[in-house]
Amino acid sequence: MVLKPRYGAIPVERRRLSSQAEKSTVSRFAQSAVTAVDGVIGESGGPYNRAVLYNAGVKMAPADFTVAVGIASLLAGVFAWFLTHILIGFIVAAAVPFIAKLVLSVLTDKRRGKFEAQLTDTIQMLIGGLRVGHSVMRSIEAASQEADAPTSEELARIVNETRIGKDARVAIEDAADRMDSEDFRWIAQAVQINREVGGDLAEVLEQVAGTIRERSDIKGQIRSLSAEGKMSAYILMALPIGVALFLGVINPGYLNVFVEHIVGIILMVTSIVMFIVGGFWLSRIVKIKF
Repeated sequence: MVLKPRYGAIPVERRRLSSQAEKSTVSRFAQSAVTAVDGVIGESGGPYNRAVLYNAGVKMAPADFTVAVGIASLLAGVFAWFLTHILIGFIVAAAVPFIAKLVLSVLTDKRRGKFEAQLTDTIQMLIGGLRVGHSVMRSIEAASQEADAPTSEELARIVNETRIGKDARVAIEDAADRMDSEDFRWIAQAVQINREVGGDLAEVLEQVAGTIRERSDIKGQIRSLSAEGKMSAYILMALPIGVALFLGVINPGYLNVFVEHIVGIILMVTSIVMFIVGGFWLSRIVKIKF
């Protein structure tokens, strides 16, 4: 009772706020790998640069994402090697970076589609702000605070860019280019015309909103009519890969003939070429430009 401390021990991170917990070996290795990759890719960012990651909505630095893709490629290659053959492992490892690029493309298209779906509500918020007496940039800032992502992110970026000296029309057009939105580009043109000749911008945006609403209805009809073709394309592209993986799991040596004999290798290369050509053909059929 005499020798026992009156107060319990306080952790060092509470006593010394500036001290940081010691990193594990894995954390130090990962940080070293990220630093090395960052030094190699430099400011360009490589195939996974900041613009690509930003458009896909991925909140990661290019070096971090590149290291993550490299680790995933290594693990996928080793896993495929254990299940099938070493050559299949190399093919799977080499395919992972392309799959990552494809995933980023899909995420980018999904983010742009979400932006397009929110565009009508965005214009209505801009119209409301203009009609109560706010300026264009103040209306965009108010809309960025009320809208959902990704509209809020793009509008906030427009406001921040104009605050550091970028022209408002250029900032809006850059956002339209990032989102690949012809409708949003009309807003930039309407703002520029209003700045040059004046007039009621709220009325102009009201007419633009009506046009965009009609275009959105047509786009929805086209997407519904082409949905069956897209689903068929997804199934046809995934079926050969799924069957090959299934056979590799239930009978690991069954597919070795495609990597050990010259005839099997020729058939494998021919099938891959036909697979790529067929995938491109199906994508052109179900992709409708409007």
